[in-house]
Amino acid sequence: MIEMKPLQLKAYDYIKDLILTHQLRDDEIYSETKIAKELGISRTPLRDAIHHLVEEGYIDIIPSKGFKLHKMTKQDVLDTFQIRSAIEGYCTFYITENYKTEECQQLFSYLEYLLFKQEQILNSSKSIEEFTPFDNKFHIEIVHHLKNQSFNKLFDMQLYRIKALATSSLSHVGRMEDTLKEHKKIFNAMTSGDVENIYKITMEHMQNPLYINLEDLSSIE
Repeated sequence: MIEMKPLQLKAYDYIKDLILTHQLRDDEIYSETKIAKELGISRTPLRDAIHHLVEEGYIDIIPSKGFKLHKMTKQDVLDTFQIRSAIEGYCTFYITENYKTEECQQLFSYLEYLLFKQEQILNSSKSIEEFTPFDNKFHIEIVHHLKNQSFNKLFDMQLYRIKALATSSLSHVGRMEDTLKEHKKIFNAMTSGDVENIYKITMEHMQNPLYINLEDLSSIE
């Protein structure tokens, strides 16, 4: 994300918090003027913040009216899948190639902890709300490990959709169990230096929830 000025960031954080805490309705159009007054700022920094949120897939602008929450489409799902696959496929391959380095060993230690937390939740509460942050963190750590700022920026811009799609797929019976199994397969391939199979294993983990998400969308269209 391009660095924002203080008033832009204030508006961005305010609207994003309303979205993430489910205070905005899917079917309602929100006035820029009203929100600007609530924040005590002009519409210029608010509009800049809104454009950032549009780019990140949170909202859509309704000309001359305001904005509304973005409704996920089939193309959104496919776009997110393709971006994730391109980035994470390379990242897991790179880590697997370099699995003996001290940096990778440190990463593996943290990923092992995240897997432990996922298994702990699966064997107790089975709460999607508790499981999802550790699921997301597993992928974020893999991508951020390379310290590629372009990768990080592009991946982080997809996080809202990634989290929403993960929450949706995890609500299906057996998907939480399968997610943990797939995470362990990725982890085991990386930690053993299995460069021959790591890409295929990563792609399988990307594709399985993709099919679920596309079916969910088809069922409500």
